[in-house]
Amino acid sequence: MHGRPRKASKPEEEAASAAKAVKLRSLQSQFMTNHHDKIYTKEAIELSTKLLEINPEAYTAWNYRKLAVEDTLSRIESDPNLVNSIFDEELRVVENALRQNFKSYGAWHHRKWVLSKGHSSIGNELKLLDKFQRLDSRNFHAWNYRRFVVELTKRSEQDELQYTDDMINNNFSNYSAWHNRSVLLSSLLAQNADGFMPNEKIPDEYDFVHSAIFTDPDDQSGWFYHLWLLDQTLNVETPLLTSAWPSHGSTIILSGAGCLNSSSSKFTTFCSESGSFPLILYSDQAVGGVSSSTVTIDSELKGNEDLVWEPISNKNSQVSCVWVTHLKYVSSDPCEYKVKIRVGNSPGIISSRGYNFSAPYEFVFTAHVHDTVEDSQEGIVSWTDGFDIWDAKSKDLKSLVTLDRLEAEIDFEWRQEAIDSEVECFGILADSKIGKLTLARLLMAREVMVSDDAVKGVRYEEILQLYNELMALDSSHYQYYKDEHSVAFLHKVTSSSESLSRHLFRYRGMNNLVCLRLNNLSLSRIASVKKLLFVQMLDLSHNELHSTEGLEAMQLLCCLNLSHNRIRSFSALDSLRHVKQLKVLDVSHNHIGKHSVDTTRYLCSSPLSNSEWSQDGVGRQNPGLVTKYWDAYFVLRDLNLKQLDIAGNEISGDEFSSFVLQVVPKLVWLDGQKLGN
Repeated sequence: MHGRPRKASKPEEEAASAAKAVKLRSLQSQFMTNHHDKIYTKEAIELSTKLLEINPEAYTAWNYRKLAVEDTLSRIESDPNLVNSIFDEELRVVENALRQNFKSYGAWHHRKWVLSKGHSSIGNELKLLDKFQRLDSRNFHAWNYRRFVVELTKRSEQDELQYTDDMINNNFSNYSAWHNRSVLLSSLLAQNADGFMPNEKIPDEYDFVHSAIFTDPDDQSGWFYHLWLLDQTLNVETPLLTSAWPSHGSTIILSGAGCLNSSSSKFTTFCSESGSFPLILYSDQAVGGVSSSTVTIDSELKGNEDLVWEPISNKNSQVSCVWVTHLKYVSSDPCEYKVKIRVGNSPGIISSRGYNFSAPYEFVFTAHVHDTVEDSQEGIVSWTDGFDIWDAKSKDLKSLVTLDRLEAEIDFEWRQEAIDSEVECFGILADSKIGKLTLARLLMAREVMVSDDAVKGVRYEEILQLYNELMALDSSHYQYYKDEHSVAFLHKVTSSSESLSRHLFRYRGMNNLVCLRLNNLSLSRIASVKKLLFVQMLDLSHNELHSTEGLEAMQLLCCLNLSHNRIRSFSALDSLRHVKQLKVLDVSHNHIGKHSVDTTRYLCSSPLSNSEWSQDGVGRQNPGLVTKYWDAYFVLRDLNLKQLDIAGNEISGDEFSSFVLQVVPKLVWLDGQKLGN
């Protein structure tokens, strides 16, 4: 068992072990000769049997026996009795090996292989498993094999669920039984089998797991199952559209690159050199199939007949929570256009779990196309002045962002009732670490589902306090609690227009950009991005962030301040490669280059495994520098930056600055200094 100290061996035990090793080496030598020479005689097969009796983990010996069986079957007549006897002998060898080592991967895999051939009786397999599981009821090998046998025997999932009842009631600490129960219930709930409707069965399961948790609060098995139940309560099978930009009822101003005369406008101003603006869809789970056939756009904007939708994902996947396309406009043709978007009216959008998007949604926004009246300015963007405070009493924010789940016919009532019941139940266990953590998770789940503005957000202070207490109580998991605290805080910030407006500003220097300031908040993780799609300027300075994961959804972002954080490499900025509007980036005073061994550098492609870097001018002229700074190269080359700050990092210096200028040729400002032509 894990955690048990080793005892010193007695002299007689050491002698027996040495004798066993001598015998094992002799058998292995003879066996390997037979294997290499493809000798499958009766004597050679018996030798492999002796080897496996001593060492069931000799995986090569199991593979040899498979080859021997196939060789024997190829040379005998198709006598059913003889064939069955050959496979029965294999089952006997496996059983003997399992008596030596119940956790032998090779033995269990070999037994599966024998049964899969279809020549052996499976009637006694469950009885054999019952015998083995009495010896070790939590052995996951036996449970995996049990699922394999159950599928072969067509035993009902309801009968197997009852078996997990018996095993759990016999031992609440049987994690494998709890896991098997979750596997079975997932299938039965997905089928909506008789007696297994989610709104009826999941509350019953909460009652069932309470017996384990309150009997032995220090055992983790029941707590893990409770966490799984919470996921089932929250997860809605049907994918839902939770946010979009432009949002319903909003007005945006479009122009070419440059400044507008009406820069005091309260609306979102979007300036583009390419003459297009992003249309963003954000769903509550990863989906695929977003295309011009599943999303229809009605507009008089010209040149948007064959739009291409792209998933925004760091994993190069064709499924994502975020999808974006770009609508074209002509800045020299001032006009007002109504744009109507219909999502999901035609089938084809499917979640990564295989469920259809069945909650169609329609939204309308207005696009004002304006002339650019001034040339583009090359002035430096300041993060210290030029900001106007957002008027918290104004209704502008309503036109910028959809703060609630977009309407859909989903039954949340039973889910809310189940979580409310759990919150009340676990309030009495809030003195323990796991009790505090579970209560924090339950309160977060409750806040996510609340739609009544009068009670929304009232529990966030309690959630934050719970994570503060956990950080003080359990230093070994401090970073996890810190991350969850950051998530809860950002959910609190975005829970209402009033709370969000406290962090919003307008930046006068660039067409009154919408700026969100989340600096000096000790944030270690980014969250709730779906409610921030409208943000164009983001200040995350003086926090504790290690990466920019999540920011890839913010397609309007053109200015980003990450100074004074804990970023250790440019690969931690990999998600920014998807933010094509980004022009200003400040990563000064981080830890880039400080750690000689930094595994986060391998989050994105390396030139050591990708030859495309040698195809461009920088790669051909400076292959040594590209190899040295490959993560910076792969991130920065995909950005169209005008202003970059990297001072205060170990990596900064003349060599790296020179390299940056080659990779980002359009750069105008570097570390506060304007560059020459």
